[in-house]
Amino acid sequence: MAEFMGLKPSQWGLQLPGTMSRLSTRIAGVVLTFDCCGGPGGNEVDEELISLLERTHTPAVFFLNTRWVQANPANAKRLAANPLFEIGNHGTKHIPMSVSGRSAYGIPGTGSPSEVYDEVMAAQDILSDLIERPPKYFRPGTAYFDDIAVSIVRKLGLTPVSFSVNGDGGATYTSETVLNEVSKAKAADIIIAHANHPGRGTAPGMSAALPILRASGLTAISINDPTAPRVA
Repeated sequence: MAEFMGLKPSQWGLQLPGTMSRLSTRIAGVVLTFDCCGGPGGNEVDEELISLLERTHTPAVFFLNTRWVQANPANAKRLAANPLFEIGNHGTKHIPMSVSGRSAYGIPGTGSPSEVYDEVMAAQDILSDLIERPPKYFRPGTAYFDDIAVSIVRKLGLTPVSFSVNGDGGATYTSETVLNEVSKAKAADIIIAHANHPGRGTAPGMSAALPILRASGLTAISINDPTAPRVA
C-alpha cells in the first residue's frame, strides 16, 4: 500500500480507464452481469431470474458481496457450481472505491489505499474458498471508482469491471423498461442488473429481452470465453 499512499485521484466515475466497460469491439455478443449486494434490503434471491438463466442455458457473471454470501451460503454454492456462471468479487461492505472517502448515491467510499485493499481482499478470501480459485473480476458497490482505486485493484490481480448498459437501474426499473434497455444492447456491451431483488422488473424484463437479443444475432456469452463469436 506504500506505493499508493499519498497519491491524489484525478478521476471519478463509472467507466474510467483501466476498467472493463465493454468487451473487445470484435466480439459479437453481450455479457450479462448480476450484482448480489447483500445487507439490509439486499439479502434476497431472485429465483425467477436464476431459473431463467439456467433454463435457457444463458451465461452470466454474478458479482457477490460478502454480506450476500454470508446470508445465502447455499445459493452462493449453487451459483459457484454452475459452469454457466462466472463468480466475481463485489466487495466486502458494498461501498464505492475511493482513496479519499468519496461518496456515490450517499454511500461513503473507502478512505485510503488500505481500505481499498480490505474491501477487495476480505471478499476475495471468502470467494476463493467458495469457487476454489481466486475470482478474476471485481466490481465495487455502486460501481464507482477513482483512478487510484482502479490501479490498486489491478495491482491486486483483478480486472475492474463496469458496464455499458444499465439493465435494471439498481432493480428499480419496471419490466418494460428492463426490456427496452437490455434490447438496445449492441455487440460487446456489458449489461449490469441485479439478482437480489425478487419481484421487481428484472426477471420478466430479461425474459422478454433475451429472445430479442438472440433474434438480432447477439447471444449472451461468458466474459472470458476465447471461443466467443467474432464480428465478420
